[in-house]
Amino acid sequence: MAPRLAVLGCGYWGSNHIRTLKSLDALYAVSDANAARAEGFASEQECLAIAPEDLVRSDEVDAIVLALPPQFHAEFAVAAVEAGKDVLVEKPIALTVSDAERAVAAAKANGRIFMVGHVLRFHPAFEKLKALIDAGELGEVKYIHSHRLGLGKFHTENDALWDLAPHDLSMILAITGQAPLEVRGEGAAILDNLSDFAHLHMRFPGGVRGHLFTSRLNPYRERRLTVVGTKAMAVFDDVEPGPRKLAVYRHAVWQDSGQWAFTANEPAYVDFDNSGMPLTRELEHFIECIETRAEPRTSGEEAITVLRILTAGSVIHD
Repeated sequence: MAPRLAVLGCGYWGSNHIRTLKSLDALYAVSDANAARAEGFASEQECLAIAPEDLVRSDEVDAIVLALPPQFHAEFAVAAVEAGKDVLVEKPIALTVSDAERAVAAAKANGRIFMVGHVLRFHPAFEKLKALIDAGELGEVKYIHSHRLGLGKFHTENDALWDLAPHDLSMILAITGQAPLEVRGEGAAILDNLSDFAHLHMRFPGGVRGHLFTSRLNPYRERRLTVVGTKAMAVFDDVEPGPRKLAVYRHAVWQDSGQWAFTANEPAYVDFDNSGMPLTRELEHFIECIETRAEPRTSGEEAITVLRILTAGSVIHD
């Protein structure tokens, strides 16, 4: 029998999970502290509305997607896995490393699947980029930088770093395959005491460097991940239209008579399988992990590493 999934949290991102699971014929129930909101989605999507306190105890629910304010993720994740439910927790997994570790440990102790919603890991352009790197097309990776900029999404609990950086950090960790040795953060709070701009500087084993810039007070949108290798450079630009989202630059740089010289080449746009939205592919992966008991690509352990980087790079403002 196909797993029966429920979504706890019917806000902006929870509603996306609800509609996507419905399209996959996997939505069994919805739940929210606001009962009227849950009832509205239940009526719209023709599923059950179950109160949060009853959801984790329901024998009819196999797995729960948690799309709550992050301060509540650990509490409900622990309750869900202890009740025998597999969970997908939206990012960030928690607001403290200790809460994240507690939730992941509870899932392991109870033999449950624990996945985290780092959705860009399932973007087909990123999957193709990762395949190019693994195949050696870029040579040895030396530097990675990401920019995630825009206007809005002001949260009372999350600053620009905690809200915008987890996706990029997950992609960077997938490329490097290891946690950074050093993390340094810089931030600027313009509206209140939460950073509206944030920079992270990272140094990884083997000399790989990483840089991340996030902003929620930027006049234009930028969603760009750049990887610099010894043979080529690649850019995943999610603002570009589909055929131009992934570009490889085969620039040449060399020394000539003690001076550096270079040849700049036009980008080569890389074809990739663009079927399926990243969230659809993410939820399909979650369902597959439930059915096969395989370790998710975006595991709880990786999410803990992301949280450690965020914590190390956070800047406290007066």
